[in-house]
Amino acid sequence: MTKEPIINIPARYVRDDQEDPLIVSHHSSLPSVVPVIDVERLEDVEGYMNSELDRLHSACKDWGSSRVDLFDKLPPEFRETLETYSIEVKKLAMTILGYMAKALKMDAEEMRELFIDGVQTMRMNYYPPCPEPDKAIGLTPHSDADALTVVFQLNETEGLQIRKEGNWVPVKPLPNAFIVNIGDIMEIVSNGIYRSIEHRATGNSTNERLSRATFHCSNLDSELGPAPSLSGPDNPAKF
Repeated sequence: MTKEPIINIPARYVRDDQEDPLIVSHHSSLPSVVPVIDVERLEDVEGYMNSELDRLHSACKDWGSSRVDLFDKLPPEFRETLETYSIEVKKLAMTILGYMAKALKMDAEEMRELFIDGVQTMRMNYYPPCPEPDKAIGLTPHSDADALTVVFQLNETEGLQIRKEGNWVPVKPLPNAFIVNIGDIMEIVSNGIYRSIEHRATGNSTNERLSRATFHCSNLDSELGPAPSLSGPDNPAKF
């Protein structure tokens, strides 16, 4: 199936009663662009850090997703092996978690201890061209049961959508940028300030799509709950 062109999709892949909320277009009043966060600005202590930190906080709180722009060019060795890739993505995830702690005004060490020895898993997804993308779904709607999911879209083919205010918003791939989605664990730790984002993947009629998702969870022996600094008499724990 991946090598030979097909005119119709097999019956087992056709969605029967798949809910299909509106897909946001550029003409909608709902924002259609997932925020882009610049890591270089986050690290610019003397300049843009505070404003970029506000953007990160807003993206996590209002969207549950962001696109993280890494630098002008990724180093070639970053893609040479999965092992190297995993190490570097773990560093990126811990960096983002640190800035999230800062934006939430929680103890950075508290966040670090939860995730520094956490479980990291990876999944590669291949979506062949789909002749009838409106009749099938590449990945059914769901949220991730982790803290952060870092997604790299290898060939920059659009297909990922996130749900915002009952509508599906396409996440346009950007060169040199990762997509970072908030998972269930982060919603719990933040006491609901950051929400786990529901998302799905759709087919493309002309192009194949390749993605690499890396899931970052808490330490296996961690007791999960809202961070102590984010819950109390004036802000009861929601989980």
